[in-house]
Amino acid sequence: MTLNHAISGDDAGLPVLLVHGLFGQGRNLGALARRLAEGRHVVTVDMRNHGDSFHDPDHGYPALAGDLAEVIADLGGRVDLAGHSMGGKAAMVLALTRPRMVRKLAVLDIAPVAYGHSQTALIDAMEGLDLVPIDRRSAADAALAQRIADPGVRAFLLQSLDLKAAPKAWRLNLPALRDQMDNLVGWPAGLPRASFDGPVLEVAGERSDYVTAEGQAALRGYFPQARVVRVKGAGHWLHADAPETVAQILTGFLGEG
Repeated sequence: MTLNHAISGDDAGLPVLLVHGLFGQGRNLGALARRLAEGRHVVTVDMRNHGDSFHDPDHGYPALAGDLAEVIADLGGRVDLAGHSMGGKAAMVLALTRPRMVRKLAVLDIAPVAYGHSQTALIDAMEGLDLVPIDRRSAADAALAQRIADPGVRAFLLQSLDLKAAPKAWRLNLPALRDQMDNLVGWPAGLPRASFDGPVLEVAGERSDYVTAEGQAALRGYFPQARVVRVKGAGHWLHADAPETVAQILTGFLGEG
């Protein structure tokens, strides 16, 4: 496989492939993977420019979907696919362009639309952090707090900081992600509609504004069969806010391999 990955659960049956969001890595979905692995073969990946996967200047969704297709081919050619945010968009692009590779599709708190929320301010904060004097994560958190007020966001980003590397570094290709931000918050033009006819579930956070009425309409424009469920009390990072509920929903939807 080209992407760095981790495998858990029984290696029999159809695999479940879990795909993280922007600034994340496969291990962010570890709790969800462990729950699903109680009855399924589960694979989590680090997307390009994230975690321990390769760096590349192209971070558009066709390229991300192509990376997933390579993983799926190595896994036998077909999976149940679940992706959060950026990973959800990549999963949707893959299902629309290579429908035979996906049996069931679960999308976590994202819609097939262009958003206006650039994340370049977070990149500014990470790139602006002087890593030389920092020797522990708490010190990095304190320094990052000068530019990022939300402790949950800081904790999430700091999972990608490698203080044991020489030199210390982010496990993110920040220049490429900055350059490709319009593609990341956007949605590719010209994709086929209704080309994937398998089951589709959108799992949205009740407190999130990522899946609006317009987003749901766009979702059903590409996937007319899609169902939408909302997780009470959860925001955009619903798998962190309500891990047990999200795991139960996905386990019920994906079923047995």
